[in-house]
Amino acid sequence: MSSVNESVGRRMTLGYFVEHYGFDLEPKFATDVTITALADDMDSVRPGCLYIPMNGVDGRRLEQARSRGAYAALVPHALRQSVSQAQFPVLFADPDDAQLGAMASDIAANPSNALAVFALCGADADEVQASVVRLADFLHMLGNPVGVISAAGSTSLERQLELTHPIGIFDVQHTLSVCGEDGAAAVIIALDSQTLRTHALESVGVDVLGSVEDVPPAGTPSSAVVAEQIQRYGFATDKQLRLTIRSEESDALASLSSLADDDASVRRLSLAIAMVLAAGVRRGNIRSALRVSRELG
Repeated sequence: MSSVNESVGRRMTLGYFVEHYGFDLEPKFATDVTITALADDMDSVRPGCLYIPMNGVDGRRLEQARSRGAYAALVPHALRQSVSQAQFPVLFADPDDAQLGAMASDIAANPSNALAVFALCGADADEVQASVVRLADFLHMLGNPVGVISAAGSTSLERQLELTHPIGIFDVQHTLSVCGEDGAAAVIIALDSQTLRTHALESVGVDVLGSVEDVPPAGTPSSAVVAEQIQRYGFATDKQLRLTIRSEESDALASLSSLADDDASVRRLSLAIAMVLAAGVRRGNIRSALRVSRELG
């Protein structure tokens, strides 16, 4: 499934897509048709959606989408003649990933704006996903309801989400919206090819980016690692985003806890602490939480 739906978003008219994105619409009088969802594959088409086929389209597939309840479709300009007999409104455009991300974020009511978004990268996908779990546990220990997007298991608070990874733009925005609706304060995303398709994070703002590697690859400045992740996954950030890695301070704080019982666990906890510090959590709060964990352990 790959969709963004109305249960967590807002309604938009076809006229909005024409005015805001410059798309062409046929028939032109259909500007007031209201779209409640986006879907990029047939299995995701639901009543009220805008169908945006990703792998080619013809009149037969448009009719199938219409029969499943789609209110309109978006197809490339080059196919205008071949879909001229469509029985519902058609937007003609050639949107790039950035525009698709903006559309998905729009209809989902810009969910990443209301969440603290943490992202973890690294060459070893298994280590990235294990570090995501540790960070989620640590944020939860600090009193933050958390969502997770990871091939190892995506969740909204304690609820498992039914996602088929790797996921793309629409499913990411939908998942962020679900987490926000459930009351999450933060979402943690694993940046690896098992979890995400390329450019899956278009129009997603990332607040803290961490790396499971203690140092960037030889000769590679940390700013280049940040730029590489942005290029690969398309997320947005302010100019001050820095790559967060373990530090002597985070190592020292990790030693206050009984949560980590081997070297790998200590490293993951230390990285989680470093990322929480980068998010602006006070050291005193971190020390208190770690001290409590040790006493309870």
